[in-house]
Amino acid sequence: MARPKPLVCQHLENISRQALEKYQHIIKQYVRCRHGVYALYRRDKLYYVGLASNLHTRLGHHLKDRHGQSWDRFSIYLTIGDSHLREIESLLLRIVKTKGNKQKGRLAKSEDLRRKFRHDIKCSWLVEIQGLLGTAAVHKAPKKKAVRIVGRRPVLAQYPNGPKTLRARYKGKTFFAYVRKTGLIFFAKKHFTSPSVAGALIVGGRACNGWKFWEYQRAPGDWVPLDELRK
Repeated sequence: MARPKPLVCQHLENISRQALEKYQHIIKQYVRCRHGVYALYRRDKLYYVGLASNLHTRLGHHLKDRHGQSWDRFSIYLTIGDSHLREIESLLLRIVKTKGNKQKGRLAKSEDLRRKFRHDIKCSWLVEIQGLLGTAAVHKAPKKKAVRIVGRRPVLAQYPNGPKTLRARYKGKTFFAYVRKTGLIFFAKKHFTSPSVAGALIVGGRACNGWKFWEYQRAPGDWVPLDELRK
């Protein structure tokens, strides 16, 4: 199994401004035309966070621009490529408030869980009130057409807040299945109670470990094996 590439490949931390001014020719060899994130400090407090595709040029500008006299030390973190630089910068700006940065970090493709958290809190309150008062909510279930069920009781029924969509890749193709509130898995116009049985349909009836075969989206863009639910 190939090892994942590191996000940060080299770093230089807590270096004085004077060192940058005096030894720019040395630092230039390290960071010239390199991608990375940098931080400026004033009296050991974080003042500014930024990113650059050419760190040497950007640091040189900060010696003379509006930030010029506002920092006395700096750190640099060199990355492999720049695919996540903007997101890293946004994440840092949301965690740490700096005097030098005017804008707040924006996580464009991240799901805000506040609405879901608010909904789950209300559900928790309802369950708590019912327990205190000895009552139970009564809901009339709407009549639904009978569905064809393959397998036994839905194994995903024990995860009421679990995944709604499943994904599997097999022989260069991508397949999607949908999980009902009852835990039934809807795929190929059939309902399955087991991810393994649903997966077996794709692999031609052979034995299939559905927990490892299927993936679910834990967060936007973050697909993980279904087996993560059981950990």
